[in-house]
Amino acid sequence: MKNIFLSVLILYTLSACSEKKPIAQTVTAPSLPVININSTSALTSSEYPASIQGAVNVEIRPQISGNLEKVFVDEGVYVSKGQSLFKINDLPFRAQLNSAIASLHAAESAANNAQLEVDKLTPLVQNKVVSEYQLKTAQANYKTALANIAQAKAMVNTAEINLGYTLIKAPVSGFIGRLPKKQGSLVSSADIEALTQLSDVHEVHVYFSLGESDFIAFKSQYEGFSISDKIKNLPPVSLILPDNSLYSEKGKIDMVDGQFDKNTGAITLRATFPNAKGLLRSGNTGKVNLSVQHENALLIPQEATIEIQDKIFVFTVDKSNKVTKQPITIAGKSGTNYLVKDGIKDGNRIVFKGFENLQEGTIIAPENTDKEVAKN
Repeated sequence: MKNIFLSVLILYTLSACSEKKPIAQTVTAPSLPVININSTSALTSSEYPASIQGAVNVEIRPQISGNLEKVFVDEGVYVSKGQSLFKINDLPFRAQLNSAIASLHAAESAANNAQLEVDKLTPLVQNKVVSEYQLKTAQANYKTALANIAQAKAMVNTAEINLGYTLIKAPVSGFIGRLPKKQGSLVSSADIEALTQLSDVHEVHVYFSLGESDFIAFKSQYEGFSISDKIKNLPPVSLILPDNSLYSEKGKIDMVDGQFDKNTGAITLRATFPNAKGLLRSGNTGKVNLSVQHENALLIPQEATIEIQDKIFVFTVDKSNKVTKQPITIAGKSGTNYLVKDGIKDGNRIVFKGFENLQEGTIIAPENTDKEVAKN
């Protein structure tokens, strides 16, 4: 019995000694690249929807009524100033001119007769052969005849003008629009629809609008006491075409509307672009790319942000290396960087990469990185 108890005791002792002590496990802080945020100067750009018009857009309308006898041009062609566009049947107007000329000749003949009567009566009155009343009557008739001549000349001028209106010429050089009226159509100055539109597009006017806050920020960037002074100091602007390509020429802002639109709260600006190749036409649309210089701006790479439900966040790193998911407000873009309006401050640190699965409050091991925010 004693031997059995001793054996059990020995087995228990050996079993207790063979049990392994638990090893304490430690959690390693993730090592992530971190960048410092420092204020700098930055050039940001904003895009504004724009409409394009030719430097001169002219509606071609008839000044008289008549049948459209000839159409000398086709839709979309380029015409030069003074080139013939349309011909209205001129026979009725030639007849009116001939009638007016005949009336002028008749008035001139009547004036000659009245002059002869005055010349005849003048010496007779001086010799007291006839009464002075007859001479005054003859002189009045002569003045009436002269007035009839003036009236007849005016009728001739009017007839000549109307005859000239039968040939419609281009008032400026440019491109012809649609031609809704065809040869043989009856046209009139009272027609709602014009014969065509003529666009001078050797340069184009691009109109876009700024909201009140954007306009205040925009004009505060440039020197000058008045808007006209500031316009002279504005940098060139770019035009983005509907296919997102960049128009090859730069434009210049040369007009700011005199007042804000009370319905939209926006003010219209105009930029003029050269268009020697005729690539732009009236009615085109696009976007004006407007650049603004910012001092003491906070720039962060777009790749250092995460977007959740239309909000943009960064992971800031405090002194104890604990991360916080921080929402930020974006004021614009500068190349591949965001210009931050609110949410972070000068001197803050943010996680640059590897934050996709990072939890709020995690303590990290910051890695030194040579990443610098590129200035644009």
